[in-house]
Formats: sequence, structure tokens, C-alpha cells
Amino acid sequence: MALESPWIESFMVGDLQMRCSVVTDLSTGDTIIIDGGGESERIISWIEEFQGIGPNWSTGPQNAEEMHEYGISKRKVVALVNTHAHYDHSGHIPYLLERYDVNWYLHEDDYFLQSLAKVSGARRGINLPEPAIATHKISDEQLLEFGNISLKILHTPGHTLGGCCLLLDISDGPDHLFVGDTLFAGSVGRTDLPNTGGDFEVLSNSIKTKLWPLDTDTIVHPGHGPLTSIGIEKQTNPYVGQSGQNTGGFIGKYL
Repeated sequence: MALESPWIESFMVGDLQMRCSVVTDLSTGDTIIIDGGGESERIISWIEEFQGIGPNWSTGPQNAEEMHEYGISKRKVVALVNTHAHYDHSGHIPYLLERYDVNWYLHEDDYFLQSLAKVSGARRGINLPEPAIATHKISDEQLLEFGNISLKILHTPGHTLGGCCLLLDISDGPDHLFVGDTLFAGSVGRTDLPNTGGDFEVLSNSIKTKLWPLDTDTIVHPGHGPLTSIGIEKQTNPYVGQSGQNTGGFIGKYL
């Protein structure tokens, strides 16, 4: 089913200001967390009590009173889903799983990378718990349905082996695409990181074959940096867009 008037929140978290996205169905309160990489206490406090530092960007209620106007008294986290397994995207999944008895979805090709989350964080002085183990595998073209929240999985390797983009089907407006570090506003993900399987040619092919065919008004939620759209990036992205092919010495803009 398609979601109507989605409530989407962006939390820029951790040392790398990674985008953790929280998607809520305003008709039921069902909620999914995409890329729970950091500041889990902040995210939990806001979801449950509207306490503490709220989201950096939101399309929905800013307090309990506004939420009650939609007929829901509280939100219920029903799943955790990840675009990929770099530590800044997955490091706090164990804390979220402690709080919420739900399934965690990750592509199998990133399972090894996920096992390195604690070690990778330590290299940057970040103390993380022992890595979580995904409860469910996701695969290309798979449809995940959580009530009215429907995510289509697009496997887009190149930044990591198991990198995926998550397409949220919207009934009354443009769809939303959560791309992790596959695509950014004016850039693409790094392909030089160790133990990751990065490959620019693979990444470029993933973007051109999986993302460019999407509707041009699809709103893109990158793992770092500002929002953008498929139309803008398809036309102007200097690495994979129609305006040029700048690949000389490329390692990407963000982790």
C-alpha cells in the first residue's frame, strides 16, 4: 500500500552527521527507523516523548498535541532498516534493538562489513557496542510492507557490496528515496574505503540503471548533506549526471 502524507524526520547524528530517517504513518502511528547509526537516545526520546533535541528536518508534528490531532496518541516502532553497514549508519542499532523488539533488515552482502562496525568506530575514537546481527535479509526488488509503509528495495552496490536504496511509495505526492551513501547532492559515495567493496564503475552503473529510471520528482534523502531529487541529480550531478563525467581522482565527498 502507498503511504498518504508521510511524516518523515531527518536526524543528523554522530561525528559524521549521518542522516537517520524516521518514517511514521500518521493514520496508525507505525514507525520505521532507517540507518540508526548514532545518537539513539536522542531518537528514542523524540519518538516516544518529543523530548530533547528534535529532528533537523520534519514534515510532521512537532509535539504531542499536534500528533493527537491526527488521532494517534503515540508512535510504535515496527522495524529497523539499513541502506548499508558502515559504522556511522549501523553503530547504534544494538541500542535501538534493546529498546524495540523488532526486526532489523540489511542486505546480506554487507554482513561482513557490519561485523567491523565497532572496530571501524574505534579508529575514529568512537566507542560502539558489539555489532548487531541482522534478523532479516533484504534483496533487490523486494517489497517490505509495514502496514501502510511500503519500501521497495533497490540493490545499488558500488559504495559497499550490499548498499541499497529504499523507495517509499507515496499516494498523494512524490515518492521518497532513502539512498544511504549511494548518491548525494552533487556527488556520490566514496569508493576507496577498506573492507567495503567500493568500485566507481559499479556504483555508476547502479545509479544509472536503478535510480535514473525513477520519477524525476522523487525526493532523495542522502546519508549525508542536503536533500535533493532524482531530476536534479540526473541532470547536474558531475559524476553520474547528464551534464558531465568527472571521475578523475574520484574518491567521493562523504563517507
